[in-house]
Amino acid sequence: MNTRKNTKFVHAGNYAAEVEIEIIDAEDGWAPYITLDDALKLDRVREALQSGDVAAASTYAKKVYALSTVAA
Repeated sequence: MNTRKNTKFVHAGNYAAEVEIEIIDAEDGWAPYITLDDALKLDRVREALQSGDVAAASTYAKKVYALSTVAA
C-alpha cells in the first residue's frame, strides 16, 4: 500500500479552496481511495464555503480563493 499527497480543489458559490489530501494506492479493487478523515475534511471545507465562512475553510485548506466573473 502506497500513499501520495494530492491537492483537491473544492468549489462552492463564489469561493474555491485548495485542500491537501493523501491518495492511497493499494492492490485491491477499490484503489485509489482517500481516508475517511480526508473525506470529512473535504466536506467541512465545502460546507464552510457554502455558508461563506472563509475563516473556517482556511483552517483545513492551504489556500482559499474568492471567485469573480470577468466576462459574460
